[in-house]
Amino acid sequence: MNRSISIKFILIIITLFLIQLISSFSFAVEPDEILENPKYELRARNISKNIRCMVCQNQSIDESNATLAKDLRILIREKIKEGNKDEEIYKFLTDRYGDFILLKPPLNSKNLMLWFLPFIFLFFGIYVVFYHNKKSN
Repeated sequence: MNRSISIKFILIIITLFLIQLISSFSFAVEPDEILENPKYELRARNISKNIRCMVCQNQSIDESNATLAKDLRILIREKIKEGNKDEEIYKFLTDRYGDFILLKPPLNSKNLMLWFLPFIFLFFGIYVVFYHNKKSN
């Protein structure tokens, strides 16, 4: 009896994990947005996976259902149809929204502190802990 209950419990847990896994692969791209040319569509999807949704902020526009994300996906597809290169599309978006729109912003002088401030705080914290312990002994 206990064995059959534990097997059922394990099957329920596995099913829940599989449902969660499958649901995380859903994308917000709607059928009317998809380009007919598969190469162009692949480029559009790759670009939109690297662009941050300005509403959700922790999702790419490829995953977001926000209206702004949809507008950006359509804009990217229009730029691709116009013949723009990926670099030109990224430049257009960063000129308009700043480096924050990129999920992986580049290391440059504008955001240098964002990249190194955590390490500075870490070293400062370690220094304070050791200096305070040395002083109290």
